[in-house]
Amino acid sequence: MRIDWDLPAHRPGIWGAIDKFIGPGATTAEKQLQLYIPFAFAFGIVIFGGLANVGWSLGQYVIIALLAVDMVGGVITNATSAAKRWYFRTGEGFRQHIIFIAIHLFQIVVFAWAFLELDLLWIAGVYATLMLSSVIILKTPLYLQRPVAATLYIVALLLSLYVFENPPYLEWFLPVLFYKILISHTLREEPYQPA
Repeated sequence: MRIDWDLPAHRPGIWGAIDKFIGPGATTAEKQLQLYIPFAFAFGIVIFGGLANVGWSLGQYVIIALLAVDMVGGVITNATSAAKRWYFRTGEGFRQHIIFIAIHLFQIVVFAWAFLELDLLWIAGVYATLMLSSVIILKTPLYLQRPVAATLYIVALLLSLYVFENPPYLEWFLPVLFYKILISHTLREEPYQPA
């Protein structure tokens, strides 16, 4: 294995937009992980929902399938070496990371709208936890970021399980959201490349 911070050029057109999302130079294996696992997870959620007769409407099935792809896909994508090299490139700092994280308010609101009758206190609590934890991690000296992120993830996990309401069969949503941001996205790690 080698560490390579040199960014390959992104491709033109639609492929270039994808490169700017997942990181230019993603390996075939990284792309396959990012593609197949999130869709398999979403498919599993839909099948489980049907078999368990969870009582969701068609709209709720569509929303949870899209959120599942985005959340699980985000966990995997943000953890790849290609994404680490891209999101921690020169010029990308605290502000850019916070903007990326702040955008996740959309997913939180959509989830609350679809499954929690748009519970504003829930939205505020989840979003505040996400943003405050992210700020703390990003402002922590690099050598301490990993243990601080792990600690804050444990706190967020406990809040997810025992404080924030969880709709039946969707207890996975908050732990995956917090993992996506606090562990996969915020941590700067070396972009290892195959030899």
